[in-house]
Amino acid sequence: MEIVRTISAQNGLGFQASRPSLACRRVSRLNPLTRVSASTQTLTIESTQTHLSNLEKLLQKQVPPPLQYNTQPPHKDSGNGSSPEKMVRNLFENLNLTKILPDNMKAAAEEMSPRHMNRLQRLLSKSPEYSPRNNLGSRWREYHGCNDWVGILDPLDENLRREIVRYGEFIQAAYQTFNSNPATSDDKAPLPRQVSLPDKSYKVTKSLYATSSIGLPSWVDDMAPDLGWMTQRSSWIGYVAVCDDKREISRMGRRDIIISLRGTATCLEWAENVRDVLDRVPGEDNSGQVQPAKVECGFLSLYKTPGSNMPSLSESVVEEVRRLMDLYKGETLSITVTGHSLGAALALLAADELSTCAQEMPPIAVFSFGGPRVGNRAFANRVSNNGVKVLRIVNSQDVITKVPGMFVCEELDQKLRDNEKVAGVVNVLDNMPWAYSHVGTELRVDSKMSPYLKPNADVACCHDLEAYLHLVDGFMASDCPFRANAKRSLTRLLHEQRSNVKKLYISKAKDLRLNLDNLQAVAIPSCLPSPS
Repeated sequence: MEIVRTISAQNGLGFQASRPSLACRRVSRLNPLTRVSASTQTLTIESTQTHLSNLEKLLQKQVPPPLQYNTQPPHKDSGNGSSPEKMVRNLFENLNLTKILPDNMKAAAEEMSPRHMNRLQRLLSKSPEYSPRNNLGSRWREYHGCNDWVGILDPLDENLRREIVRYGEFIQAAYQTFNSNPATSDDKAPLPRQVSLPDKSYKVTKSLYATSSIGLPSWVDDMAPDLGWMTQRSSWIGYVAVCDDKREISRMGRRDIIISLRGTATCLEWAENVRDVLDRVPGEDNSGQVQPAKVECGFLSLYKTPGSNMPSLSESVVEEVRRLMDLYKGETLSITVTGHSLGAALALLAADELSTCAQEMPPIAVFSFGGPRVGNRAFANRVSNNGVKVLRIVNSQDVITKVPGMFVCEELDQKLRDNEKVAGVVNVLDNMPWAYSHVGTELRVDSKMSPYLKPNADVACCHDLEAYLHLVDGFMASDCPFRANAKRSLTRLLHEQRSNVKKLYISKAKDLRLNLDNLQAVAIPSCLPSPS
């Protein structure tokens, strides 16, 4: 079994894991980087063919076709297609290790195979291939939630998977734009921001700002003049974009208006997050209602508070959507509001207000990632009654999706409501200050299902947006494992969550010479899932 031992001395990346013996160094076919004379190589090939023939006879199997090798010394680029990489690939294919090795060694052989390494290298590539887009014209309303996504979530429809990931990447563009220039000034109106959209068929029409109502003492700014954006009340939080490409409009079946909102980033936004007392929704007629609609105080503050030189987020969103509706009057339109974390909460408030800002509104859908609870059950009913469709993408390990509120377990909450004997108790609980309830339809993923993430991934990883998109890309159904043909690049995930990725893939990324330390300055495109 000398030939098998020699192969196992190499790892799946094509270089020797330990120092080979003198005999191994003379066998150039297993080490294509070693140069030998043509005569020596010819003798060695003949010897190997004889050895393989004897080996197959011992295993009582048919002798495979003779191995074909180039008898010329290998060069880096010989011009005749006999590169070292091709010689290694031919060697693995001709040996057919999965047939001659024992069962307990087949997994290792697969790890070493060029096919496996090509797939991993593609997933770690900075420029992965984009999958084709299917035509959604006849079913766009279904993908936009007209039937609450019944029948296409579990198992997850391939076209819907692509749409979800695409909306998530619009949120990533909001994060990148904010991080490139987080500061704003209270003395003058902000300048337009350049947003690098992942989908070039869309154009940005409006920058959005959120303002905290929390007032800081002047001595805070005096003590921390260099922290600027950490103490500022107003911050760039997202944008409005509209599809402006005729071919894409035809593919989607309508002209789509997107409102994309990032998550918490500044200190005052964190402070607003913990103001979790429920406040009444302003402008609502609560007469005759047993339970008025209420939302979290901090979220409402960020949504409704104007800045010194800018309107509130609420005013900006409504004004811009009305303008676009007038501009494209007569066309088939849709409104998609998407956000992550705090952005998911604000997206729900924006969608709820938009649903009542005109008599005839286009279909409105919310795609939220890792969103917290926003209001009470009366608010959830209000959103549903106004025709807003909400798809919440939730990681089972993400604690942010379980706050604020008293009921940590949604299933327990529902069981209490289904039990008529405790209906009176539930009504009392609904009117308590922290009686929160989720809104809409849920798509539940789990970070433990990923073959790349550690089972004990930390809280930050379970809430990370890129981790969410990675899990959605690999999700097939609640009772199925991570799909083997997932095509989203792992590069950004390795960079942002290195400590939560299994060591096996960290080491392979290093072996592939992927510099994870310099990726923050690189715009990394992400591979969207294909309908396969």
